[in-house]
Amino acid sequence: MAKIVAVTGNEAVAHALKQINPDVCAAYPITPATELMQRFSAFVSNGQVKTELILVESEHSAMSACVGAAAAGGRVATATSSQGLALMWEILFIASGLRLPIVMPVVNRSLSAPLNIHCDHADAMGARDSGWIQLWSENAQEAYDNTIQAFRIAENMDIRLPAIICYDGFIIGHSIGCIEYLDDETVSNFVGEYQPLYPLLDIKKPISYGPLILPDYYMEYKKAQDEAASKVANVVLGVAREFEKISGRSYGLFETYRLDDADIGLVILNSAAGTSKDVVDEFRDKGIKAGLFKPRLFRPFPYEQVGESLKHLKAICVLDRADAFGGSYGPLFLEIATSLYPFSDKPVLINKIYGLGGRDYLPEHAQLALDELIDITKTQKVRTVKEYIGVRE
Repeated sequence: MAKIVAVTGNEAVAHALKQINPDVCAAYPITPATELMQRFSAFVSNGQVKTELILVESEHSAMSACVGAAAAGGRVATATSSQGLALMWEILFIASGLRLPIVMPVVNRSLSAPLNIHCDHADAMGARDSGWIQLWSENAQEAYDNTIQAFRIAENMDIRLPAIICYDGFIIGHSIGCIEYLDDETVSNFVGEYQPLYPLLDIKKPISYGPLILPDYYMEYKKAQDEAASKVANVVLGVAREFEKISGRSYGLFETYRLDDADIGLVILNSAAGTSKDVVDEFRDKGIKAGLFKPRLFRPFPYEQVGESLKHLKAICVLDRADAFGGSYGPLFLEIATSLYPFSDKPVLINKIYGLGGRDYLPEHAQLALDELIDITKTQKVRTVKEYIGVRE
């Protein structure tokens, strides 16, 4: 039986991990992900899971322990945020390169300097090209659901890649919301028994992990990793269809909101999408055909499907909660622009940087972006492509 509860996002994701009952979890506390692992460690202490919880001295060590446990043949999970994810950077590439399906919730937080413990997306964007799958979540329900689905996606025998589940620090992680838990047996059956692939502990079939590969075979190895990534989108959709059968909740590679007949649209990730949907409704009430596009699968990015969904619009504002310093525009903007590049007739694109370091994203910011898009469609002129919004004068 499903159960309606009022919980924080961190509590919801910890509950999902309890229901999945991984073999090993190695973790190091960091705000705002600390509550997630603190709650999961209570499940371990109370004997509610059989997970071997490894307490380590850093996030670098946490991911290193996860790599060892996954290579040995275990179902493995961890969690982190911000500087913790950055400290794992070296090992992230090892986990994906060795095709180890580790699952890691990332409670999004800004990167230093200066020190800031609040939400933006710089941490996950910094890891976007590390070979990990990335699923993004608008609210606690999506974070819970994405965590359950991530194990099935990562562990698919055609994929075998690690996965990150992103949700906004404090805004989702520490805010209490009303969500629906699936029952333990349903989740356990959905995820299934873990099937290791080439485990180190299979002494009847000895193998080695991470051997030296020189120029003669390194490119072939990386091409195989790329081919696995190319299959992720279809697996995500297949897992989502099965998840809908047990939950009644539908997921895709992205969500569109009032977009089919829209002339102008916002593209935005995670919690700010909820605020933006309300503003889209207000503009619709005024007779303005506005819509919203919210990516879910950010890595590997589904360029073709995204482009097809957005190509009919006249103008789009991509809102980034991170900046790609030296890259001129925000990281999400660059992906949306790339997805639309093949089309000769495509929307005008502008980029807004918002909400860095936890700065509030307000309805007026969505209104500002939509008003500018209206002006662009009327005048065919762009005042500026990239702009920081919500900045003090």
